[in-house]
Amino acid sequence: MTAEQLGAIAGVILSLLFSYVPGLSDKFGGLSATTKRLSMALLLLIVAIGTLALSCSNIVVSVPCTQAGLVSLINVYIAALVANQAAYLIAPGVSKAEKPAG
Repeated sequence: MTAEQLGAIAGVILSLLFSYVPGLSDKFGGLSATTKRLSMALLLLIVAIGTLALSCSNIVVSVPCTQAGLVSLINVYIAALVANQAAYLIAPGVSKAEKPAG
């Protein structure tokens, strides 16, 4: 399994957690569509930056602390973001709440 595939899986899991976990889904459901998308992108970015910071600090070595490692992490972030947004759009019952009535 590639790093991009793992990132995509993490993105889907994050989307499903915010869509279906009681309490969390209620608070998240009250946000506007744009705020939801930006929140997910920001959370995934924080995880990516945290991963790089931990790797460069030699606390957890999961990404090489090099230019190639940064490029790889950017690719993983993009894969996670795409999977996250796609999962949210196709999750049953979630996207219906954002459609205007009538």
